[in-house]
Amino acid sequence: MDAEAMKMLGAGLAGSVGMLGPAIGLGLIGIGAMQALGRNPEARGPIMTNMILIGALAEAIGIYALVIAILLAMVV
Repeated sequence: MDAEAMKMLGAGLAGSVGMLGPAIGLGLIGIGAMQALGRNPEARGPIMTNMILIGALAEAIGIYALVIAILLAMVV
């Protein structure tokens, strides 16, 4: 394999592995929120607010991984 292929392979792996954690985290956030809403529907406001906040923080980690993958693909 040449250097360009290895660079693209590294960028793809960095992006996919880096986005795997936030994807699993968002799934767990959704499951937790739905279980909490099922047990206590009156607390919908605070549960949804916290779910959206934590979801945004998890998405930020995925965006960081995307930026690193793009940088790896463009450099060298």
